[in-house]
Amino acid sequence: MIIRQAFFEGTIKPGQDDAFRAYVAEKLMPMWLAFPGVKEVRVLYNIERDEGAPSYAMALSTMYEDQAALAAALESPVRYESREMTKGLLEMFDGHIHHHVFDMGPSS
Repeated sequence: MIIRQAFFEGTIKPGQDDAFRAYVAEKLMPMWLAFPGVKEVRVLYNIERDEGAPSYAMALSTMYEDQAALAAALESPVRYESREMTKGLLEMFDGHIHHHVFDMGPSS
């Protein structure tokens, strides 16, 4: 399995926590779930971290069967629609987003 994660490094603007989460749930999650080939979508919100660790307000994790499925999802129209929709979320966020792709490896 291939896992693609988006790390929202930074902070949600003061007083915007509820609006940020609602925007993700109502506008973005339905789009992410519609990516072709997606097996799982998880959204994780930070509640605590080690002292001195960078701040990640949110992490998005999506799972695909293989790299070909991920590539197809990244080229899909819904992915481009979600990128446009994400601009509204970024108005409530101070920071930047970076993506990482992992090979999940065999389960034990």
